[in-house]
Amino acid sequence: MAQSSASTVTLPTGEAIPKLGQGTWEMGERANARKSEIAALREGVELGMTLIDTAEMYGDGESEKLVAEALGDRRDELFIVSKVYPHNGSERGVQAACERSLKRLKTDRIDLYLLHWRGGEDLEGVVAGFEKLKRDGKIRHWGVSNFDTDDLDELFSIDGGDACATDQILYNVARRGPEFDLLPWLLERRMPAMAYSPVDHARLPRGGALEKIAAARGVSAFQVALAWVLQQPQVFAIPKAADLAHVRENRAALDLHLSADELADIDQQFKPPKSKRSLEML
Repeated sequence: MAQSSASTVTLPTGEAIPKLGQGTWEMGERANARKSEIAALREGVELGMTLIDTAEMYGDGESEKLVAEALGDRRDELFIVSKVYPHNGSERGVQAACERSLKRLKTDRIDLYLLHWRGGEDLEGVVAGFEKLKRDGKIRHWGVSNFDTDDLDELFSIDGGDACATDQILYNVARRGPEFDLLPWLLERRMPAMAYSPVDHARLPRGGALEKIAAARGVSAFQVALAWVLQQPQVFAIPKAADLAHVRENRAALDLHLSADELADIDQQFKPPKSKRSLEML
């Protein structure tokens, strides 16, 4: 099932990618869950969720291996995202880390390669390394994760830093801080935001607007929360689903369009920020 233009976001290059993808944090780490996780990833791709997010950090590379095992025969349908540790954040470091990720993923290219967070990296070296990987065809796009506006200002001051394609951030109905200045910064530069933990790792409060809307719609509160994220302009999301039922629920959220009244009810409980908040991380 292909995703329509209404269910895609656009990278700065003009390439459209799915608005709803699949995350793999904590997947690939338990042998007894492997069969279910592989089935979930494959089902998600069948449902059009062809953007797959992973990282060298996840299970110390085991999540990347899981992606290869689950979806290796469908590589040309996929948009694969992976991330590099900041301690590998140098010109040579990101190139070596990318080669290791490519080997675990059993592929010749990563579609979007991100610096996972700030942590003592050589930012100029990271940009140079990413650009070399692009020239060599090892990655197609690069970006960052957990960068706040000041971090992005620093990145864009570096030669080639404005080639950044996205910023992957913690963003959901309960953590709306990025709306004050970070999301406008990204929108102004036509960079989509990539929302991780879009249902706050299933820790959203009980009761209130989400459950009220869910009851009226015959869906779950988590689906309402995910639909809210997916309705934000130029935001794409990577919820994790480790079983078939969960992945189907996530996909159904893409078709759940919240009304202006429902959005206002959510704003009453989860208020938009009125001042700058430091970017949160999980």
